[in-house]
Amino acid sequence: MRLGNIKQVYFVGIGGIGMSALARYFAHIGCLVAGYDKTKTKLTEELEKEGVYIDYVDDKNLIHGVFAKPKDDTLIVYTPAIPKDTQILNHFKENGFELKKRSEVLGLISESMFCIAIAGTHGKTTTSAMVAHVLKATGYDCTAFLGGIATNYNSNVLYGNNNVMVVEADEFDRSFLTLHPNIAVITSMDADHLDIYGDKSHLDESFNLFARQLKEDGTLFFHNGLALSKGISYAAEEEADIQAENIQVSGHKFVFDYRSEAEVIKDIHLMLPGKHNVENATAAIAIALKLGIDKEKIREAIASFKGVKRRFEYLVNNENHIYIDDYAHHPEELKACFAAVRQLYPNKKLTVVFQPHLFSRTRDFGDDFAKVLSTVDELLLLEIYPAREKPIEGIDSTFLLNKITLENKKICGKDFVRDEVKKAKPELLLTVGAGDIDTLRDSLKDILKHA
Repeated sequence: MRLGNIKQVYFVGIGGIGMSALARYFAHIGCLVAGYDKTKTKLTEELEKEGVYIDYVDDKNLIHGVFAKPKDDTLIVYTPAIPKDTQILNHFKENGFELKKRSEVLGLISESMFCIAIAGTHGKTTTSAMVAHVLKATGYDCTAFLGGIATNYNSNVLYGNNNVMVVEADEFDRSFLTLHPNIAVITSMDADHLDIYGDKSHLDESFNLFARQLKEDGTLFFHNGLALSKGISYAAEEEADIQAENIQVSGHKFVFDYRSEAEVIKDIHLMLPGKHNVENATAAIAIALKLGIDKEKIREAIASFKGVKRRFEYLVNNENHIYIDDYAHHPEELKACFAAVRQLYPNKKLTVVFQPHLFSRTRDFGDDFAKVLSTVDELLLLEIYPAREKPIEGIDSTFLLNKITLENKKICGKDFVRDEVKKAKPELLLTVGAGDIDTLRDSLKDILKHA
């Protein structure tokens, strides 16, 4: 199927952050776009306002009329996260429609473009958004498909007027192996998605396969210490081909110097906190320099990057209360997030609301989760968000709570969290997780804003 021949696209699981970006892209280029998702969210409501037709009931009889029969100009896109018994998905499979995974469509779009792909078990969303922003803000331009809502643009897809594409390369279901980038970044390779990979060796194998899919004259940047055979390493305050040095905190901003064999940029200001975000910025700067962008323009662009929604996002920030929301759902992500909070607010009591994501991830990393969650001052633990999984016997939030050595801990529901925050009015509140914990954001924000 050629991209230029597509006139109408149906998305099964349209509400996902990656799927919705593709839906917006096809609507932008003039295609009729429709889709199904089981849950109405702010994101699906925004898509509907943009002219996308969405059904919320898994009923093949509700499918938009133009998708009644397969045609050469019709594409069906689905996410591997959609349940295999979804009626609408099986209708398309059984009736001869052209079906492609989201990752395959990204590969199709990228074929004729200069592709910059950002991969990694953590950090890829922030880094890809930062790269896209630097290219936009400096006037270099790009089209970008992001795994989060970039705050500067309030969108997960950016449209460019050149042939450069920035894409978040997802390791889930080995999706990133559909891409053949000109420039690639691998931010991290920590064990994750073991329900897909089985063990870390298979995850490492997939990342190495991704690295080998670079085009012949391509460039790979990777975080120092990863088990990769070749490429250009980067790190913060440790030996690497590219380094971030002299990291300081100044007025809740991080300031650092960039150094490589060919270039030095001093006093770079970054709004995002944490050593991990300094490293993400280092990778973004390396890409921009590789593209020949002026270093002063790069410095200005990094300073103006506001981050990604639900990535260390301030919802309340005044002299009495600070409330931060973050997408962290893996022990290493929690560790980095907590370290950034402690570095910025070393003397404040840290209250954390955490929602575990997936039974399998909770089982596989129970000890690691317990170790990092034991470092906070107070923990309110929600039940596990199942996402695509069915329950696993013996694996629930009590399983995790019993491993946590912290004294001030409890399992609770969302209503209890609201009541507890209203009563205790914590000075430093952090909500973390990848499930539906974001439904607490507005109410907690409102409570602390008026406390």
